[in-house]
Amino acid sequence: SPAQKLVFNRVNGKRPQVLPQQVPAPEECYTLAHEENVRFVYEEQQLDGSRSGESACGLVQYIEKTPNPGLKNFVPIDLEEWWAQQFLAKIENCS
Repeated sequence: SPAQKLVFNRVNGKRPQVLPQQVPAPEECYTLAHEENVRFVYEEQQLDGSRSGESACGLVQYIEKTPNPGLKNFVPIDLEEWWAQQFLAKIENCS
């Protein structure tokens, strides 16, 4: 037998009034650190644009003005190479 069809009866035969619900836009709140970061990036872009002969899409290296002495012996790693080694090690362990 075919499935029964659901029927909804209107109250007093009138169509219900549909009011558009307005969702209030969330108010954006920026911290002082956020604004400082945005200002820094904006200024760097302005400097990159004003430099002649350099690519605007080039690599930018950040060097701290006052280095942290606790990071004196820090050696950066090639993250992509590390992930590749992890991936290969996982494959070797599974086989």
